[in-house]
Amino acid sequence: MPQLIKDYIDRIEIGAEQSYKNLAVFPVVSDYVIPFDYLTLDEALKEDLIEVVEIDKGGSVPELRVINKSDKMVLILDGEELVGAKQNRIVNTTILIPEMETVVIPVSCVEEGRWSYDTERFHSEERIMAPMMRAAKVSQVNFSLRQSGDFRSDQGAIWNEISAKLSSMLSSRISSQREPTTCQPRFI
Repeated sequence: MPQLIKDYIDRIEIGAEQSYKNLAVFPVVSDYVIPFDYLTLDEALKEDLIEVVEIDKGGSVPELRVINKSDKMVLILDGEELVGAKQNRIVNTTILIPEMETVVIPVSCVEEGRWSYDTERFHSEERIMAPMMRAAKVSQVNFSLRQSGDFRSDQGAIWNEISAKLSSMLSSRISSQREPTTCQPRFI
């Protein structure tokens, strides 16, 4: 057994029982700390320590190239939106990019119809995909992993989810802008 795991297991303690009805949970706790230094995607982009670009000049809808120029790892979370290049994308899985490495990451398009350069590099607007849409995407990616070993989503389903969300937002906005109706008594 690797020493790191052995050291961790040696410092594990079982906490006090916590129970509710017919369920009892015993927390497993440890004061063992593994140094883990990383930047978030937004931190790395703001400091220009990472470049996110199309995989090549022609681009590829389900993939982007990430160039980590930092001496720290960069954490990119599932569902984070990358804006720019040929079309905006959502990251398909949580990824830890090693320091000073270039990695191709799996993404999904969230901007149906555009396939032309807006900017050379992607940037962040600090947005993440809505939870219900992200859950649907994760289900698609998990299915793809089981079938082919790829972190792919169903691109058509993503666009359908976005269209449905947009329609819902527009209809609720329109209904909230209508004048309230009041009943006026009629006198005969």
